[in-house]
Amino acid sequence: MAPDRSTPSRAGVGLLFNPALTSFVPAHLQALDHLAVIPDRAWTDRGAGAQPRFQELSAPIALLEHAAESVPLVLHSIGLSVCSADIFDLEYVAQLAAWRERFQCPWASEHLSFSRVGGEHERNASVALPITYDREMMELLVPRLREVSQRLGCPFLVENPVYYVKFRDPELTEPEFFNTLAEATGCGLLLDLHNLYTNARNHGFDAHAYLRELELQHVLEAHVAGGDEMMGFHTDSHVGAVIEPVWELLEDLVGQAPRLRGVTFEFHESSWPLLREEGVLAQLERARAVVRRASVPLQRGDPCP
Repeated sequence: MAPDRSTPSRAGVGLLFNPALTSFVPAHLQALDHLAVIPDRAWTDRGAGAQPRFQELSAPIALLEHAAESVPLVLHSIGLSVCSADIFDLEYVAQLAAWRERFQCPWASEHLSFSRVGGEHERNASVALPITYDREMMELLVPRLREVSQRLGCPFLVENPVYYVKFRDPELTEPEFFNTLAEATGCGLLLDLHNLYTNARNHGFDAHAYLRELELQHVLEAHVAGGDEMMGFHTDSHVGAVIEPVWELLEDLVGQAPRLRGVTFEFHESSWPLLREEGVLAQLERARAVVRRASVPLQRGDPCP
């Protein structure tokens, strides 16, 4: 059965796939309005210039092909490193574009961060590193995000990062940076509410005030997740169920984001013993209840899953 591409009356609720969900997803496709996938976990990337560069892994590909018959897939990549000063990986963009076309993905996203440093021998930190919110970074990103959006042929979203240290005296606040970037490029925002809570908790600002500063018409997807405390920090560990402050932020968001198309629950696969099948289903239903209470229809003309 092909997925229903008709316009929904409100944002859908989905799940970010991880290996612990290999049996859960085929058994519970009816509980999902979309399935978010990290494409990098379904291929081996042999590096720029390799022929072939991307070698697909048969087991995750089979699952994604099966799921795509019933629900829309959305891409949430981790390998573009779009904020790297000396790398703009168009081979990687082409691979994403091929997947977007293959699976008819309604949107794609990437973290607004960097992990790769170029030079004679490229280095990869294997973690999303934060950026400075200044005009120089804006000038780097605007043409890149425009090109990625054009090549993908679908809405391209950038995600607010989590950070544990701050740069001194930024030229722009984070909401100002995202507002300006979205206006200049036409890209959408993936607002990770657990990232937002983590930063607010660790750096002492009001997450709900942040939402009031952000131009929420640019938010097309929201992530919700759990985390835990360690050595005086709140960590973005994606452990277990969504924490209560994040549910509160979602309640605040959904009634004010007219183009919100998806709320996605994510958890690390190591948390499966904490959640199990019934726990994941409960998180999806709670997110759906928040969306139902908001009862804000999508704006006409927005492309939808």
